Amino acid sequence: MQSHKNTATPADRRGVGVREDRFGRWVGLFWSCIWLFWLVPAYVQWWHHRDQPAAWLGAAAVLAFMVLHVVHFMCNSAAFGPDSPPIRTNTGNLLRYAGLVILAVVSCWTLGQAASATVAFVGIVAMWTFRVPVAIGVAILTGAIYVFASTHVSGWTYDRGTLVGLGFGCIAVGFGRLASQRQEALQRSRLENADLRVREERNRMARDLHDILGHSLTVITVKAELAGRLIDVDLDRAKAELADLERLSRTALGDVRRAVEGYREISLAGELARARESLTAAGIKPVLPNTVDEVPEDLREPFAWAVREAVTNVIRHSGASICRITVNSQAVVVSDDGRGMAASGSGNGLRGLQERAAAAGAVLITRAARPHGFELVMATPQAADHVPSTVMSEAS
Repeated sequence: MQSHKNTATPADRRGVGVREDRFGRWVGLFWSCIWLFWLVPAYVQWWHHRDQPAAWLGAAAVLAFMVLHVVHFMCNSAAFGPDSPPIRTNTGNLLRYAGLVILAVVSCWTLGQAASATVAFVGIVAMWTFRVPVAIGVAILTGAIYVFASTHVSGWTYDRGTLVGLGFGCIAVGFGRLASQRQEALQRSRLENADLRVREERNRMARDLHDILGHSLTVITVKAELAGRLIDVDLDRAKAELADLERLSRTALGDVRRAVEGYREISLAGELARARESLTAAGIKPVLPNTVDEVPEDLREPFAWAVREAVTNVIRHSGASICRITVNSQAVVVSDDGRGMAASGSGNGLRGLQERAAAAGAVLITRAARPHGFELVMATPQAADHVPSTVMSEAS
């Protein structure tokens, strides 16, 4: 059987990260450009006054503002991704933002209110350039400056639309940033929980292997040393120790195998398929369900263990000719027409299955089938008293 493992190398993971980063930058480029149409009125104003040098200066300032805005957005595009880092007001961000402020002032000074959209951009850009308290303060200050200019500067009129655009833009960017941070926090929490589960499972495996092998290997070592000393002194005693050594080794090997079986994933559908194969090989007619879709996910694993243990007992002890398995949303029933309760025994397998049933919140029942045979039932507590006994003659 081939082992399916995650064979992704660090280089593969770096390649995926590079592709995701490149995709994020293209998305950032698109979103940073799509809103620049708000600056079209500035160029309309330039066209009408293109015979004036100040208009050309304003047009150049608006163009530089657009380019710097795109560059600044792409440099901070990670702030809107699922793994968004915390905002850090570094030197690069401060210099770019200062450049945007200067270009907005020049644009409004030369082109007038037609370039006032740059003021709204300055307020919105602050939301993903600075930390929240500073960003809110800058946005409010920007709005106040615009209101002052529109009411005191000659040729300007109060335009509520610019303020509304500034407000909604800040709110949208702020909520987008918060959503990204919450998503990143959830992802980090999932990774931490997964890492914790892995550590707990490793600890369990280490504990189990220590408990299983610690005592056995210690005794094996002592007996091997004793046999080595006795082989030239008392050959019969040495042979007895070696025979005991072989028995202990086989016992330890069986313990390890059982432990490994406990670590493997087990599925109800897979156990039913193996049951069909093993029962047929043993000359026992299997009567099995075709689907397990109605069984809830939380019951499929304990039901699978019930099928495995019950079928093993049927093959080893029952002397049956028919084995019937039925499953529904609340119970699994394994019945045979063999020798019945006397042949079933009550060894470690059934005790372990009883423990698994209790851990899953289910009930394990063993009883006689009709007219003869043995039946094992694992069911939810609500259904345990209502599972009818199987009449094996109906399964033939």
